[in-house]
Amino acid sequence: MGFPVHRLRRLRQHASLRRMVRETQLTSADLIYPLFVTFGENKQEPINSMPGQYRWSVDRLVPEVVDAWALGIPAVILFGIPEQKDERGSAALEKHGVVQTAVRALKAKLPDLMVITDVCIDEYTSHGHCGIVRDGKIVNDETLDCLQAMALSHAEAGVDMVAPSDMMDGRVKAIREALDQQGFSEMPIMSYSAKYASALYAPFRDAAFSSPSFGDRRSYQMDAANAREALREVELDLEEGADIVMVKPALFYLDILRQVRDMVKVPVAAYQVSGEYSMMKAAAQQGWIDEAAVMMESLVSMKRAGADLILTYFAKEAAQLLQRNGL
Repeated sequence: MGFPVHRLRRLRQHASLRRMVRETQLTSADLIYPLFVTFGENKQEPINSMPGQYRWSVDRLVPEVVDAWALGIPAVILFGIPEQKDERGSAALEKHGVVQTAVRALKAKLPDLMVITDVCIDEYTSHGHCGIVRDGKIVNDETLDCLQAMALSHAEAGVDMVAPSDMMDGRVKAIREALDQQGFSEMPIMSYSAKYASALYAPFRDAAFSSPSFGDRRSYQMDAANAREALREVELDLEEGADIVMVKPALFYLDILRQVRDMVKVPVAAYQVSGEYSMMKAAAQQGWIDEAAVMMESLVSMKRAGADLILTYFAKEAAQLLQRNGL
């Protein structure tokens, strides 16, 4: 029997009851805060295309992360911007590179913080690509050697998890083998498994000065039209030893996120990328949307689609709002 016996609005009348029957819960523990770390001291450089985000020197980064930790954010992911770039991204492997130095500083200050590092050389290469370039092409297997060395340098610095984002074939296996051989068998890998060649990365590339100097990244990042391929990428990464898989970007690919969640038993991460963040910020600055409401709705949509972990530049703002609401 339908109306008037069944009145779905009965469960929507009272705020407390709405909270009690809410199907999807977002908490600060779900959030990973992406941060850009650069060389030098006393730097907090605004990123014009990402309002509210900065390039931090290590000394300024630590207090920022202390604040995030106090809000209940359990993890950060670091992206490095070196002083010098070259064709091989050599600065990514330096023992005292910007990320390695930041890892040591953060772990010394906050031992229980989960520190994750991006493993990709695009922020360190003069050409802005995620792999070694030969005759105008991004070569796969030679790049794996760089990724292994980069992951090991992060592990030796004390990182808690590595996250390869390059989309080279076989990189998870290569990194897993290198870590295991050097005594880091307990180090988890969060793989950017379904990473699409998206136009939404533009603000990130502005932040990291990593726009490709020629061509684009479509020869190694995924075609936005493909869904089955994403599931294949996830399967291969799991076979190679990934502990967590990721879908990137998040909001334009919630269908992929749902399919991945339904297919795997491991934790699934979603990356709310720079373009998604910046579009919301820009619309809010124009007064077209309620920033806090849209922010929270977007994050809940990722949880509802199946994300266990969410990488978002809104992490601190969301955590502050969740804290005020007692969540």
